[in-house]
Amino acid sequence: MKWLRRIYIAMVLGFLYIPLAVMVVYSFNASRFSMDWKGFSGEWYLQLWNNTGLLTAALNSLVVAVVSATLSTVLGTLIAFTLTRWRFPSRRVIGATLFVMMMSPDIVIAISLLVLFMLLGLPLGFGTLVLAHVTLCLPFVAIVVQGKLHGFDPVFIEAARDLGAGDFAVFRYIVVPLVTPAVLAGWLLSFTLSLDDVVISFFTTGPTFEVLPLRIYSMVRLGFKPEINALCTIMMAITSLAVIIAYRVFKEEK
Repeated sequence: MKWLRRIYIAMVLGFLYIPLAVMVVYSFNASRFSMDWKGFSGEWYLQLWNNTGLLTAALNSLVVAVVSATLSTVLGTLIAFTLTRWRFPSRRVIGATLFVMMMSPDIVIAISLLVLFMLLGLPLGFGTLVLAHVTLCLPFVAIVVQGKLHGFDPVFIEAARDLGAGDFAVFRYIVVPLVTPAVLAGWLLSFTLSLDDVVISFFTTGPTFEVLPLRIYSMVRLGFKPEINALCTIMMAITSLAVIIAYRVFKEEK
């Protein structure tokens, strides 16, 4: 039965990764038509470098991803520490809300945030997009960090309090060093979610601020261009690098 299991695993991996491999290969295709192979060339990467619209959208996406991931990590870590350290009436409700946000479809989150921004009279743009991505990423950070907080011995906190440390000192000198791997993993996860998001970005950004996933979507609708293969290859490389770093962090933590 081992050979059946190996065939099944190979089929699943092939279904997941063969399309990505084809995209990477055809990003070096000299032909302007994606399915017509004319030889190896890096022309489309050069054209991508000279495309100011795509580069601007890519820079916008990176800025939004970094800001959103940082805010999500700070707020998520504080929420996780609060839910783990103190007991108050609404603690279970907040914890359940985090799971509800994680399981909610992106389209539901996007529409609800759009309605909220319209009611508040906020102009759609960089600010609303960052708020939307923080809303998307914060529950993931909180759950990851909370899992780590449940894993370490509370004797460290009790010993720090016996030595006269306050809540802020305990959080800064005891909790933060112990949960740093989980915090870093949460930041990388938030960065990846923000960088790859399409649905929430579509509803919560304005016409004056364009991010890379929406730029790619508009390019595909108007006609497939070889630069898209090159751009998607670069995005996949950035995302893969973030995943590899997160994996190494979890491995070291284990």
